[in-house]
Amino acid sequence: MSTRRRRYSMKEVGLALTFLAPSLIIFSVFFYLPFIRLLDWGRYKSQRGGLSYRYVGLSQYREILTGPEFTDGLRHSVLFVLYTVPAGLVLGVLLAVAAHRPLKGIKIFQAIFSSTLASSVAVSSVLFLFLFNPAVGFFQVGWKEDPDMALFAAALPSIWQNLGLAFVIVLAGLQAVPEEVMEAARLDGYGPFRRLVRITLPLISPVLLFLVVVLVIFGFQAFAQIQIITNGGPAGASETLVFKISRQSQNYGAGAVLSIGLFAVTLVVTFLQFVLLERRVHYGDE
Repeated sequence: MSTRRRRYSMKEVGLALTFLAPSLIIFSVFFYLPFIRLLDWGRYKSQRGGLSYRYVGLSQYREILTGPEFTDGLRHSVLFVLYTVPAGLVLGVLLAVAAHRPLKGIKIFQAIFSSTLASSVAVSSVLFLFLFNPAVGFFQVGWKEDPDMALFAAALPSIWQNLGLAFVIVLAGLQAVPEEVMEAARLDGYGPFRRLVRITLPLISPVLLFLVVVLVIFGFQAFAQIQIITNGGPAGASETLVFKISRQSQNYGAGAVLSIGLFAVTLVVTFLQFVLLERRVHYGDE
């Protein structure tokens, strides 16, 4: 049975626009207008160390987005995401499943597992910097001086924090799973692993999708941990796109182009995640 779309009165439309106006104004002033300005800055090339700029049109976009500065930064950013997202997500899910039990004193473990989220990026980075210091560290390995391991060393604080974020959000999702469903699965002979794979994970799949999207965006935006642990080294082996953008303080045009490139990559990756992963998401009304 088809239903007609209700036509809203001018009073209702005006009321809706009134409520939307503050958000639209804030977004326009602090996002849309600066973004348009950023697009325009990309058409100007720095001269004399940033003292003057010359209009070059779209040629700077082609030059930078196809050059090694962008491609190397993108490769390091993607590697950083691959290091941080799967590890933090899997560890967080496993700890949340382990802590979701009616055991005495389990609240203490829940507080411990979620405590990684309470520490700032700077604190976590300094902690790992000293842990892996080759002279006075507990593990005494020179990962940050190794071109093949430097990016992974910078990723460890993010894995540490992603673990806490995933734990808190997944634990909240697990607490929303109806106990009747789990009891029915037990009566049907489902063991713990089968219940996890066939019942629990599908029921919390919207939570997992949200986590994946957020953690990927966080990975592309990471900066402080890289600056503190490796400072982009050795020899640029850990310079992500965000780090390369920070190096363009005397060249606003190149920095603008790299920023637009990072925004486009993040937007495309986020869109692909929704398109590819949402098919596997099971919502409560399905």
